[in-house]
Amino acid sequence: MSEQVYRVDGDTRQALGRVAVFMGGDSAERAVSLKSGAAVVSALQSAGVDAYGVDVQGCLLETVKEPEFDRVFIALHGRGGEDGTLQAILAQAGIPYTGSEVLASALAMDKLRTKYVFEGCGLPTPKFRAMASLDEADEVLAALSLPLSVKPSREGSSIGIFKVTSRDELIRAYRNASEHDSLVLVEEWIEGPEFTVSVLQGRALPAIGLSTDHEFYDYDAKYLTDDTQYRIPCGLAPDLELELQHLAVNAFQVLGCRTWGRVDVMQDEDGGFWLLEVNTSPGMTDHSLVPMAARAAGISFEELVVRILRDTLEG
Repeated sequence: MSEQVYRVDGDTRQALGRVAVFMGGDSAERAVSLKSGAAVVSALQSAGVDAYGVDVQGCLLETVKEPEFDRVFIALHGRGGEDGTLQAILAQAGIPYTGSEVLASALAMDKLRTKYVFEGCGLPTPKFRAMASLDEADEVLAALSLPLSVKPSREGSSIGIFKVTSRDELIRAYRNASEHDSLVLVEEWIEGPEFTVSVLQGRALPAIGLSTDHEFYDYDAKYLTDDTQYRIPCGLAPDLELELQHLAVNAFQVLGCRTWGRVDVMQDEDGGFWLLEVNTSPGMTDHSLVPMAARAAGISFEELVVRILRDTLEG
């Protein structure tokens, strides 16, 4: 017997009106965003929502000139769509949109400033330094212990991330990362298992443990290969998973995030958890983690996207 597809009632359909799913964009994550957007459109339509996709390219101001929609489901990843820019434009135009508002979007997109917030709030995050030029390499190495993670401060999907174990590797990694962003984040590498916790409407979904044959959970492991292992249950004892979920929700809240997102965390050899980053517009592809965690909590993809969208009716 086939599962019944989640459907909205007539009142909800009418209240939501016409929904534009913004996808694509001009960022380095365009290809992933197109897949996310297509999946969201399909799920919303299956649930009975009047939804259609919009491939957003060029000037974002054009999206609100003569809108033919009542609200926006943001399935854009990366700069422009996830960093507060689009959120500010939609807010100014009075158009409701999914996910976090301007400040939280901008903060979460900037990994360096996210870490400043974590540090200021007393939340555990790997020791780090900002790097804006090659001249700072020795200063960084004096402050941090190898191995290190080097990444652009304002990119997503693990684009431009490198693990380095020497000064020469740091130089090469900085040059590569700085092609994506003039500000590069360098942080101490945490050796141990990686976990991700999805947050939906103030509550943590089941944590997912990640395993890959790659050096780390990089772009290929996230979107292209089929050998990445996702553990649900995540493999932690129940009390440790609760601790991890509490930390993720706390990280989500201190940044001021709204409705949904995903928090990435490492666990060290002593069992301690370390926050890496918060994603305010995570992937929604067939490899994506938020839908996976939702399924483990008994929430279908259709229900997930409708719950995210329904929050735009509040306030």
